[in-house]
Amino acid sequence: MPLEYTGIRVRDLARSIRFYTEGLGMRLGPTGRMAAGGTWQELRDPVSETVLELNFYPGDPPYREGDELDHLGFRVEGLDRVIARLVELGGRVRIPPFREGNDRLAFLSDPDGVWVELIERESEELPPTSRFGA
Repeated sequence: MPLEYTGIRVRDLARSIRFYTEGLGMRLGPTGRMAAGGTWQELRDPVSETVLELNFYPGDPPYREGDELDHLGFRVEGLDRVIARLVELGGRVRIPPFREGNDRLAFLSDPDGVWVELIERESEELPPTSRFGA
């Protein structure tokens, strides 16, 4: 189950893009809108291929320093089996499995409350609807 990316919450998307691209050399990747609202921007390290996902939520949601880590994204096989195992290990289902494009997704929190997105790709042929475009 590879760690696919890390998603962080940002207050100013343009400012954060400049910081990570101009300041740290990351490259712009796909962007899109979240089904539940908000915008995400993928950035990729040109050397390691590590992905950082910037998540911006419109309006004025509560935001405290320390809230920056939005979630960790893991690609899994056997989503339902993985969820059951994580719940046995102290995880808590926050958003039950749902389908988005060619993916099945679910969100859990770990025993300390860190959100974890589980992504089960059913096909690599088409990108999910929330990826690649608004």
